[in-house]
Amino acid sequence: MIITGGSMESVEEDALLEQESDEENSELSDNELQEAWAKGLLKPGMNILANKPKKLVNNVEGLKQCLADFRKDLPWVERLDITNVPAEEILSKIEGKVSSLMNGEINADDDFQREMSFYRQAQATVLEALPLLNKHGIATKRPDDYFAEMAKSDQHMQKIRKKLISKQMILEKSEKAKKLREQRKFGKKVQIEVIQKRQKEKKAMMSAVKKYQKGMTDKLDFLEGDQKKGKESSQGSTKTLNKRGPNAKRKYKDQKFGFGGKKSGKKWNTKESYNDVSSFRAKVAHAKGSKGGKKGKGGKQNKRPGKSVRRKMKARS
Repeated sequence: MIITGGSMESVEEDALLEQESDEENSELSDNELQEAWAKGLLKPGMNILANKPKKLVNNVEGLKQCLADFRKDLPWVERLDITNVPAEEILSKIEGKVSSLMNGEINADDDFQREMSFYRQAQATVLEALPLLNKHGIATKRPDDYFAEMAKSDQHMQKIRKKLISKQMILEKSEKAKKLREQRKFGKKVQIEVIQKRQKEKKAMMSAVKKYQKGMTDKLDFLEGDQKKGKESSQGSTKTLNKRGPNAKRKYKDQKFGFGGKKSGKKWNTKESYNDVSSFRAKVAHAKGSKGGKKGKGGKQNKRPGKSVRRKMKARS
């Protein structure tokens, strides 16, 4: 299809003329309305929007016909629908009372009663549906070797695992930092206590020196303070040892060597021990007793040459 330039121009002109005519009509209509308003022809209340009542149609026969059209006579296995009343309450049945659920007197605003009605309805449905499913040969339990497919991919689970590990690492680091801070605080506390103790001792010693200088006391016990402490500690340790008694090493030595009495001469030979040669081994004693008069286990032993021989050998080389 070929469109010439003249035809295109004519189409554009027609469109412009139509727009101008529409504008003129609108202007004319506005002018007419203004003239009518000036003459008093237009009055308020003349034009009223009337809402027509909506006609409600209850076509029962048509609805039944539609229901019959899309209804299909399928077996129960394909439909799996059950209509029943809520299950009976055992306690109320034993007590001989009629529950409100069975009567249908359920308060919709009572959350507990409403949820209980849902629960009883589901319970009755299960009790009725399970025998039907077993009758039709439909399995209601998973086999022992059934493995369900993961809803999330392995990559997603790996991301979650990494995130959990990172959170755990952050928690461990924070706990370590807390412990270090506590240790530092404790160390500072101990250090402060030691410094305060030293300052206190120094202050007491300086006051004692001042008293001695002023002639208020003739004692120099403050100079032997450390020695006294050392003596007291050593005395205390000896007292504790005496209270505890001898240790295991001391007891063993007392048992082996005796406690008191003569200790020398216990290893001297006697006539019986001198004549007893049952424990003598010729092979062991000085490497003697082997066959062929050879020394040691492997025969002749290589003797090291003397110093002069070694020097000559070194000079030759």
